Amino acid sequence: MPTIDPTAKVSPKAVLADDVTVGPYAVIAAEVSIGPGTYVGPFCTIEGPTVIGAGCTFTGYASVGTPPQDHSYRGEPTRLTMGDNNTIREFVTINRGTSKDRGETVIGSGNLVMAYCHVAHDCVLGDHVVMGNLATLAGHVQIHDHAIIGGMSAVHQFTRVGAYAIVGGGSMVSLDIVPYARASGDRARLFGVNTVGLKRSGFKPEEISRIERGFRILFRQGLLLREAIEHLEREFPNAPEIGRLLEFLRNTRRGIAR
Repeated sequence: MPTIDPTAKVSPKAVLADDVTVGPYAVIAAEVSIGPGTYVGPFCTIEGPTVIGAGCTFTGYASVGTPPQDHSYRGEPTRLTMGDNNTIREFVTINRGTSKDRGETVIGSGNLVMAYCHVAHDCVLGDHVVMGNLATLAGHVQIHDHAIIGGMSAVHQFTRVGAYAIVGGGSMVSLDIVPYARASGDRARLFGVNTVGLKRSGFKPEEISRIERGFRILFRQGLLLREAIEHLEREFPNAPEIGRLLEFLRNTRRGIAR
């Protein structure tokens, strides 16, 4: 049986795995499913429809699965889906999706969302993302695997931050940040390759060298985006790390920060 503090309020329509722990004064609403080994700390609120995986930790006063902050929302059935081993710290807010998009906010696995962060409706976080304190994602934002969003940063609607990129603290991100990049500022611009992060993530020297060459083609040769994509395709036909970069470039909607 789950361990539930007597002051907590858990809906009989919620589904909790046997070893879930629910702390004092937490509220878990109907249509919430929580996987094994998850800890819901004091005063947390989880509304549904929401599915939470195994081994997650919600520290005091986190509020997740709440309705989207969108004037057009009229109570349509939307959801939040969260994977395993996420850490959601104090006062974090994560909203469900809206019917005008995918209808779902998605959080992957192994993410660290620090205190006071906000993840708005229809956002998609990959795996092993870090959001520093007070970082804010507007609606429809995508943060790809292993990206880091510095504290007190804000990301504009429909903007993407690519895999293994790092956004410096206090940044305002209004254009897509390509994979592997270091970016910062208002509005955020690029400052080169996130070399330290790539080394820490196990990239080989030859892979980092190819990424650096790819950045020179993309940003230093005065090419139009389509021309840069064609050049990268010719130069690196069989490099998976450049393939990730190319896929990101082909799917930009807002344009890329340079």
